[in-house]
Amino acid sequence: MNTYKMTIAGIERELPLCPLNEKISIGAFVMFSDVELTVACAKELLGKCGEFDVILTAESKGIPLAYEMSRQCGKPYVVARKSVKLYMTEPLSVSVKSITTANEQTLYLSQEKASMLKGKKVLVVDDVVSTGESFNALRKLTEEAGGNVSEFSAVLAEGDAGERDDIIFLEKLPLFFNK
Repeated sequence: MNTYKMTIAGIERELPLCPLNEKISIGAFVMFSDVELTVACAKELLGKCGEFDVILTAESKGIPLAYEMSRQCGKPYVVARKSVKLYMTEPLSVSVKSITTANEQTLYLSQEKASMLKGKKVLVVDDVVSTGESFNALRKLTEEAGGNVSEFSAVLAEGDAGERDDIIFLEKLPLFFNK
């Protein structure tokens, strides 16, 4: 399997290259089970972020990062879920089409979680930003909950996202064009 070697938060990793379609492959960045990398990325991102009251991420790959950032700074985090759970009351919802997901998805926040965002400065966190569609969906959920997005942050900015100036990120991740 082809890989792409990069240094993230001072730690070297090899990302497997996975075909997105017949023309483009992406470097698969998965923080699950990589405690060393998650802790280092959380610390470095927190050092780049401004003021915020609460962290918001989408289920699922951003969860370890949001948790670790929350643990390090002592501020709460909220997860926008991909399905309605029995315990969720009057959930808010928004649709999203992510580059790494085949079908359109819906993200949900229960009223209890939405109340944690109301009137708050919300730091939106994810592992990788590509098209920005997940961030757009999380912005809509934040606004519906009565909160304000203070900043968007991600470990990696993939492709054109690396040129954006409205996202805090640690490293650029190129797209890989197949021959």
